[in-house]
Amino acid sequence: MQVVILAGGLGTRLRPVTEETPKSLIEIQGKPFLEYQLEFLKEGGVGDIILCIGYLGQKIEKYFGDGRRFGVNLRYSYEKEQLLGTAGALKNAEWLLDDMFFTMYGDSYLFLDFADVLSYFQSLKKLALMTVYQNQDKYERSNTVVKGNLVKNYSKKERTKGMVYIEYGANIFKKEVFKLVPEKQPYFLEDLFPRLIEQKELLAYEVNERFYQIGSPEGLEEFKRYISQGEALQ
Repeated sequence: MQVVILAGGLGTRLRPVTEETPKSLIEIQGKPFLEYQLEFLKEGGVGDIILCIGYLGQKIEKYFGDGRRFGVNLRYSYEKEQLLGTAGALKNAEWLLDDMFFTMYGDSYLFLDFADVLSYFQSLKKLALMTVYQNQDKYERSNTVVKGNLVKNYSKKERTKGMVYIEYGANIFKKEVFKLVPEKQPYFLEDLFPRLIEQKELLAYEVNERFYQIGSPEGLEEFKRYISQGEALQ
């Protein structure tokens, strides 16, 4: 299995910390956040990891190198001239990607059985899959509508009836989706998802355990508490 971690963002909500340190290198209990992600992936049987990096990306590559000392294989895709957004960063890394691959965000910590999700995806023959969590606005605003095994609506801006799920943070794509992503310009997964929904090509896979994120000061403090306590917070 191959996982792409999208770690090229500016981390504006965490300034001034991220003025000199990318989110992936923020230290928590003596380890950078990305190391926690790599440990989780290794335990889940994932050894092939692509890091899409841009802002301060050279610091990430300098610290983690080829990944061998963490028990994984790391390769890098740089956004050099401009930040391309989440979907644009994936298209920029297309030459490194398998025909089918997972994605994760560089500021998310998840709980997921990758083999089970992949098996489900392969059985239903769609272009993409979004993991979802029935959030009910508890941790962040819910942004996803699910009906049956498909995502029916997704928006970070507009609320619609039945929006009780949130995008959990892990997705699967087939490389065919890059036909929907413009060349060498900023484009985001939040732009791509509605196009896949319109074509009835976005599967939903429900996860029952909450996620953590360090993209905001509140989320960072919450993840620090989780690590220090060693058990999930309510």
